[in-house]
Amino acid sequence: MGIIELLGLAASLSLLSGWRFYLTIFATGLAMHFDIVPLPENLQMLDILANPWILGISALGAVAEFFADKIAWLDSIWDGIHTLVRPVGGALLALAIVDSSDPTWQVIAFLLGGGAAFASHATKASARAAVNTSPEPFSNIVVSSVEDVATGGLLVLAFANPIAALLIALTLLALAIWGLWAGYRAFRRLFPKPVAHQDSQGPPQD
Repeated sequence: MGIIELLGLAASLSLLSGWRFYLTIFATGLAMHFDIVPLPENLQMLDILANPWILGISALGAVAEFFADKIAWLDSIWDGIHTLVRPVGGALLALAIVDSSDPTWQVIAFLLGGGAAFASHATKASARAAVNTSPEPFSNIVVSSVEDVATGGLLVLAFANPIAALLIALTLLALAIWGLWAGYRAFRRLFPKPVAHQDSQGPPQD
């Protein structure tokens, strides 16, 4: 893999961890454990994700996140708690992928990975906050299920094709930016700035 493909894979994992952090860790480790995803030599440091302890902990986290994400009020709390966890985890995932002998690219990957994970997390959290206000539970469950399927499918595609990983990263980043902008506009519509009213009586008469 060249540096572009490596950065694409790192960005894809970071962005997806902003949606489903534990599922990203678990799916990656499980695929490596069963040799479904044969990683090249320069990615062998990710073998730690196939450790049974890491698999067990990430599996428990993925199950907890799966059910928490389906309950509106619990989803909002879960997203709030993971505002720090997902960006840091995404940054560490990106850091594990790049060449450990090149500190410059490590710093770049760490910063971009954390930023990408935070952008996708912020987009997800703001969009789900709007969905969670719906009085019926079905829209929240549908949106959450789509996120589950999309995360799993994009993970498989990212590892299977490094070029696709780069395209996925760019697409997800564009969607994250668009989602943040759409969330900001929706917030402005819901909470417009108060307009100062002039005194209807006018200036005092002589």
